[in-house]
Amino acid sequence: MPHPLPAMDPADIVVFGGTGDLAMRKLLPALYLRDRDDQLGGDTRIVAVSRSGLDDADYRDKVDSELRRTAPRWAGADAYADDIARTRFLDRLHHVTLDVADDDWSALSGVLGPHDHRIRVLYLASAPQLFGRICSGAARAGIVDDRTRVVLEKPLGHDLASARAINDEVGSVFAEEQIYRIDHYLGKETVQNLLVLRFGNSLFEPLWNASQIDHVQITVSESIGVGNRADYYDGSGALRDMVQNHLLQLLCLVAMEPPAAIDGEGVRNEKLKVLQSLKPLAGADVVRDTVRGQYTEGLVDGTAVPGYGTELAESRAGTPRERERSSTESGASGTSIGTETFVALRAEVANWRWAGVPFYLRTGKRLARHASEIVVQFKPVPHSIFSGRDEEIPANRLVLRLQPDEGVRLHMTAKEPGPGGIRPIPAPLDLSFARTFGDRLPDAYERLLMDVLRGNPTLFMRRDEIEAAWTWAEPILRTWADTDQRPRPYAAGSGGPAAGAALIERDGRAWHEDY
Repeated sequence: MPHPLPAMDPADIVVFGGTGDLAMRKLLPALYLRDRDDQLGGDTRIVAVSRSGLDDADYRDKVDSELRRTAPRWAGADAYADDIARTRFLDRLHHVTLDVADDDWSALSGVLGPHDHRIRVLYLASAPQLFGRICSGAARAGIVDDRTRVVLEKPLGHDLASARAINDEVGSVFAEEQIYRIDHYLGKETVQNLLVLRFGNSLFEPLWNASQIDHVQITVSESIGVGNRADYYDGSGALRDMVQNHLLQLLCLVAMEPPAAIDGEGVRNEKLKVLQSLKPLAGADVVRDTVRGQYTEGLVDGTAVPGYGTELAESRAGTPRERERSSTESGASGTSIGTETFVALRAEVANWRWAGVPFYLRTGKRLARHASEIVVQFKPVPHSIFSGRDEEIPANRLVLRLQPDEGVRLHMTAKEPGPGGIRPIPAPLDLSFARTFGDRLPDAYERLLMDVLRGNPTLFMRRDEIEAAWTWAEPILRTWADTDQRPRPYAAGSGGPAAGAALIERDGRAWHEDY
C-alpha cells in the first residue's frame, strides 16, 4: 500500500497563461487531483493570470467544464464525482486580467495581498520571450520574496544565446535555487524508477558499463501530428522540441555516475558531467550520424492523415503571417519545407564508463506507434555451450517503458519446457506498474508541481545543464543549415525515413520495436 503523503503548507500558485492550453489540459487537472487527495494545504489559492477579461465566476465555470472532460480521462470515471472535492478546488480559483507588458500590476498584487510567509509559486505557462518581462514585472509589483519560486516551461530558448539571455533575465530577479526549469519527462514514474533500478539493486550497477553493455536506444515516437502546435513547431523542429531536452535528459539518467545522495544537487551534478562528456557532433560527423525526416500523407491506425506541409498550411490558412512566409521559406505546398518532424542520431559519452558504447536516439511524429522507451542492450554471451544450435542465443535486454503502460521488462534466456534436450528461448521478466502497484499512477505534472511546493529541485534542470545541452545540440543545427540538409520524407504511419533504420543497421544493430 502506498504511504499517505502529507499536505503542503498553504501556498499561492500563480499561473501566467492561466487560460491557455497547458494550464487547462495539464496544470489544473494535476492540481485538482492533488487537492482531491488532500495534498494542497488549507487555504492554498490558485490565481490565473491572462488577458481574457474573465472574473472569478467565469473562470471557475471554464475550469469546471474542462475538468469534467479531463479528470475522468486522467484518473477514472469517478475522478470528478466528489462534490466536496470539486467545490473545494473551484473555490481556490481566482482570475486576474493582466497584460504583463503593462506597468500596473496592482490587480494581481491586490489579490495576493501582503506577504504572510506562505510559499508563492509563479508558473510561467507562457511564451519564453515573456519570461524575463514577467519576472521583472513581478518584482516591481512586490510579489517576489525569498520564498517565491518560479517555474519555467520549455522551450527555454531557440539556441544557446537565447537560452543564456532568458537565464540572465530570470536570474536577475531570482536566485538559481528559486528557479525550477521543468521537463515533464523527468516526472514520469519509469524515469524515477530508473534511478531506483540502478542504485537500489546490486544486480545492475556492476554491469552498467562498456564491458557489459553493447548499446543504448532511447525512443520517443508519437502517432499524432503537430496539431495545434503547428506554428510553434515549424519554428522549432524535432531536435529543439524533443532531443535537446527530453531525450538528452533521459540519456543523462542512463549514463550518469551514482550521486552521493538522491538530492537536488547530487543528481544534477552528475547529469551535467554526462552532458559535458558527450562527444561533439559537427561537420561530417553530423552528416554521418544524424538523420532528419518530415512526414508526408499516409495512414495512421487505418485513418488517412495529411502530410506535415498540408497540416501546417491548414493551421495557418489565410493569416497574414502565412502569406508572408509562403513567399520566402515555403515550397510548392505553400508551407515550410525545412522543418524536421523526425530525428535519429548516434551519440557517444566519452568517459571511462561508456567509452565505445553508442547511444541511439530517435523521435518523431506521425510514426507507426505511440511509445517512449529506453532500451539497454547487453552484450551476448561470449560462447554458447548448448550444442546443436545454429542460431545465436539472444543477448539480454532491459526495456524501460515510459508510455504507454509504464513498466520494466528484462529479456532473459530460459529453457523451453519439455523433454528432448535443452532449447534456450527468450523469455521476459515483466514488471507492469499498473498490475504490480494497482493504484493509479500520478501524472508527471502532479508529481512535479508537488516537488516545487516542497522545494525539491531534483527533477528540474539547472542553468548549466540547459546551456551544456544547447552547446552540444547547436553545432548539429548549424551543420544542417550550412549543408542545406533537407528532411527526408517518410509516410505517416511508418517507422520514419529509411535512413533512420540505416543509421543503426550500418553498425550491425536494429531498432527495438516490440516491448
